[in-house]
Amino acid sequence: MQVALKIWRYDAIAGERALKEYEIDAPEEATLLDCLDIVKDRLDGTLAYRKSCRMMICGSCGMRMDGAAVLACKTRMYDIAQSGHVPVVSAMGNLPIVKDLVVDMEPFWGKVRAVKPWLEPGYSDPGETENVVSQERMDVIHKESLCIMCGCCVSECNSMEADPDFLGPAALAKGMRFVGDPRDQATVERLQSYSDEHGIWDCTRCYFCQERCPKGVDPRDAIAKLGAEAVAAGIDSDMGAKHAKWFVTSAKTTGWLRETELVPKTQGVVKSLKEVKFAMGLLRHGKVPPPVPPHVAKHVGEARALYDLVKQQGQDGAAGIAQAERALLHLEHGADGSHAAERGPYGEGSFAKPYLPGEEPAE
Repeated sequence: MQVALKIWRYDAIAGERALKEYEIDAPEEATLLDCLDIVKDRLDGTLAYRKSCRMMICGSCGMRMDGAAVLACKTRMYDIAQSGHVPVVSAMGNLPIVKDLVVDMEPFWGKVRAVKPWLEPGYSDPGETENVVSQERMDVIHKESLCIMCGCCVSECNSMEADPDFLGPAALAKGMRFVGDPRDQATVERLQSYSDEHGIWDCTRCYFCQERCPKGVDPRDAIAKLGAEAVAAGIDSDMGAKHAKWFVTSAKTTGWLRETELVPKTQGVVKSLKEVKFAMGLLRHGKVPPPVPPHVAKHVGEARALYDLVKQQGQDGAAGIAQAERALLHLEHGADGSHAAERGPYGEGSFAKPYLPGEEPAE
């Protein structure tokens, strides 16, 4: 098949950047990485990019295609070539470009090292018996353990673009892998460190990290788990933690979000006084509901019962978020092995039918 690519070439020494187009003949099963190999072997040996395993395991070949981070070895080119589209390939974002599609990963690894990605068992002598952890406990950090450190999530992180010092989704996901490990004895110290400035609460929740992660690690879920664990441990001095706590308190007491109290509960009374002029402007335009009497939802008892149930089951930390993830997994694939479309709630055809090699994919 004929494949056309536009590749952003960059020379860091000369500071020159140019978009060059290449046309190649590639086999129908070719990936983006295969096409780059063909360009380098047959057309331009100066093209620079990283690769290693070619099997979606090493994470070396992270780059952007049409502005979104991908693993080049995972991205099939057949449908793109058949549509006539010419994709634009460039280096990952939020990291310094060394040459062409190669970025300097040192800032990335610096953030990972900052979260201390190793087990702190709290003892020097492990003894002679195994420290067996139940499957239920390990389920909480199953996805975080799948990270291959490719950097695709970091490439698309809006928070890192605005604040280069933000720890980032990959590092925080790695941090959750150890916070959630019951063998680790430094949980409080980790959560205090991760809750500092540029940590957990600086995430903007754009979810681009989850959208672009090629391994389903879902780093935003990991950050949510860290936040839940921090609040459960009483590490809640950050405004982000106070903000989250007020959402819960408001929903529990009245069944809805009392926005007029959100700012003072989050920032404190003194800082809130500075926002009075702004609040009065909103009030004149009918954007501020009256603070008294507080409106209580008709079925507020359901919200309170749910809160009490979560507390009784001990699901108010990371385990509660992991439980929701498993529920979504069952919803998509069927807890009993059946397909979700056969039992709802989204109806027939909601999810694509899986197929084996040699079978025709579902339309």
